[in-house]
Amino acid sequence: MKSLLAGFVAAMSLLSADFDWNLPKGFPRPVVPAGNPMSAVKVELGRYLFYDKRISVNGKQSCASCHRQELAFTDGRAKAEGTTGQAHSRGTMSLVNVAYAPALTWANPELASLEEQALIPMLGEHPVELGLKGREREFLAVVRGEPVYSKLFPQAFPGESDVFSLVNICKAIAAFERTIISMRSPYDRYRWGDDRSAISDAAKRGELLFFSSERAGCFQCHAGWNFSGRFFDTGIAKESGKFRAPTLRNVAVTAPYMHDGSVATLEDVIDRYAAGGKVRAFTLTDGDKRDLIEFLKSLTEEGLLRDPRWSNPW
Repeated sequence: MKSLLAGFVAAMSLLSADFDWNLPKGFPRPVVPAGNPMSAVKVELGRYLFYDKRISVNGKQSCASCHRQELAFTDGRAKAEGTTGQAHSRGTMSLVNVAYAPALTWANPELASLEEQALIPMLGEHPVELGLKGREREFLAVVRGEPVYSKLFPQAFPGESDVFSLVNICKAIAAFERTIISMRSPYDRYRWGDDRSAISDAAKRGELLFFSSERAGCFQCHAGWNFSGRFFDTGIAKESGKFRAPTLRNVAVTAPYMHDGSVATLEDVIDRYAAGGKVRAFTLTDGDKRDLIEFLKSLTEEGLLRDPRWSNPW
């Protein structure tokens, strides 16, 4: 029995490896947990669940209410708001390239599983997000009675005796979230696709500032091809402590900024960091600032904001 189980797990891993990620040449595949292999039908199920407003206690909000595709899966608010109207202490993080994040949320380095994280907005009470705590059976009854789900759940989780569970709901949502990948911005075409005309001369000058140790030095926190990083206490936010440096991909559409939404514009972000804090202060001319902002804007992938693969299927 153990050898059969090991063989099954290996087979599922191969299925995950065969999933069509549709990635540009040279970019890495996301790491997928063995217990939740990828499949097209599971991703499609996750998309339906992600946009299903019945997942909230008031029937008016879904995961997509706080993670809007046109805003690179953020919500445009300074701080998130739950189904009961409760204001949260932090803003909604983008889900773009979340499959590559070594840790999730703003301040918890221990939370690294999308499957575990998906359960928090459903059942969390401090703060309340979707407000399903104590109403899990009611929601599962809704799921069982939905014709779309009666078709997709058995296909996504073949061989299971009871496919309609919160565990499988979280697995499907996590699978969908892993596919939200941005690697085709103008900067990607310029830097990795050898398209010298993909970004402006101003953006090229801004790139030099971004990666300059002597000038802006932004890359020291927002590193690598995903422009993200570890947990830092920069000393420029109202709330003290270490917060994760989120990806800067699509940053032009994810305002307001910082974990608490306390900075309204990219111009204000640059000024805040230039003034210092627990990071080294630096000086930029007005032209430098414009160039740096043009570079940051070149990290936005317009197609991602409209791609039907991640849109509302309902």
